[in-house]
Amino acid sequence: MNNHTSLRAMAAVCGVALLASLAACGDNTASGPSTAMAEGTSPAGVASLNGEYAGAGASSQQTAVEAWIEGFRAVAPNATVAYNPSGSGAGVSAFLSGSTAWAGSDKPLSDDEVAQSKGVCASGTAFDVPVYISPIAVAFNLKGVSDAGKHVNMDAATIADVFAGRITRWNDERIAAQNPDLELPDLAITVVHRSDKSGTTLNFVSYLKDAAPQQWDYELSENWPNEVGQGAKGTSGVVSTIGQANGTIGYADFSQVGDLGTVAVKVGDAYTPISAEAGSKVIADSPVDESVTGDHRIVVTINHTTKVAGAYPIVLVSYDIACPAYKDPQDAKFAKAWLGYVTSGEGQQAAQSAAGVAPLPEALTGRIADSIGQIKAD
Repeated sequence: MNNHTSLRAMAAVCGVALLASLAACGDNTASGPSTAMAEGTSPAGVASLNGEYAGAGASSQQTAVEAWIEGFRAVAPNATVAYNPSGSGAGVSAFLSGSTAWAGSDKPLSDDEVAQSKGVCASGTAFDVPVYISPIAVAFNLKGVSDAGKHVNMDAATIADVFAGRITRWNDERIAAQNPDLELPDLAITVVHRSDKSGTTLNFVSYLKDAAPQQWDYELSENWPNEVGQGAKGTSGVVSTIGQANGTIGYADFSQVGDLGTVAVKVGDAYTPISAEAGSKVIADSPVDESVTGDHRIVVTINHTTKVAGAYPIVLVSYDIACPAYKDPQDAKFAKAWLGYVTSGEGQQAAQSAAGVAPLPEALTGRIADSIGQIKAD
C-alpha cells in the first residue's frame, strides 16, 4: 500500500468530527439534498470499519483528500486510508489492476476502461461520481503584476495562442489590448504544462477546443499535445515551476496556486476572475451526459461556452471511481462508506475549507447518493 501524504491539521474543520450530525457548517455549505448519504453509510456502519485501504489518482484532489482522510479517521478510527496523487491516468490504471480500492480522476472513464473494469469488479462495471468541483487557474508569475495581486485579462483565443506558442511575449498587442491599465513588460512568455498523463490537462484543453476551435486544433488528450514550453509532473510540479521564474504561465487546480497571479477569462462581454463561486455557475449551466456507457455513472458535460454572467468557464469536475461489487467484502464496505462520506455535507465542507472548492450542487447530490447506494456491501 502507498504511504499516504502528510495530513494537514484539519481537526478544527467544522462538520467532519461526526457523520451523525449531517449538519451544515459555514455559510457556503449547500443544504437539503447535499447532506444526503447513500443507504448503508450510516455512522454506526462506518465506525466498525478496520484495515488498510489505498486509493490513487488525480493530484488536483490531493488537498481535499487529505482533509477527507482526516475527517474519515474521526468516524472510522480503525481504518487506515492512503492516497497516492499519481495523476488521473495512473490512478485509473492502478484501480483497473486491482491494487487500489478506488481511483480519483479528473476525467470520466472511457468505454474501454468501463469494459476493463469487469476484470476487477466482482460483478457489473465500475462507475464514476463527481466528488470535487474546482476551477482550473491559468496561473502566471509576472513581476510587477502577479506580485501586485493583479489579474491579466484574456479571452479564449488569446489563451489558446499563448499555449500554442503563437503569442510569445507578455506585451503582445493582443494581450495589451485587453489590459489597458497594466504595464506589461517586453518579456518572453514561458509556458509550463503537465509532463504526465493528466485529467487536468484534458479539462484545460477541452476548454480551449470548445471556446477557441480556430486557435486550438489539437486532438483531445490527457497528454500535452505540443512542444511549447516545459513540462512538470503533477499539479505541485507545475505550480512550483511557475513560481521559480519570471514570465512563466501554466494551468493548475485553483486550490494549489497559492500566491501566483491568475488570468481573468472573458465570458460574454466581461472578464471573470477565478473563484469557486464562479466555477459553480458553470456547473449549474452544464448538463449530465445521459449517453455514457455503464450503470450508475454520473458524468457532467461542462459548458465551456457559457454566457452566464459571473461564470468562470475553465473548471474541472473530479470523480471517484469504484465498483458496484468487490471481490473482497471489506473493500466494498469501505468504498461505500468512503464515497458516502466525501460526498456528504460534512465531506464537502471539509474539502471547501481545505481547498476552497465549491460544494456539489443540489441537482447532483441525490443522484450521487443513489449511485453509491448501489454498492453491495453486505
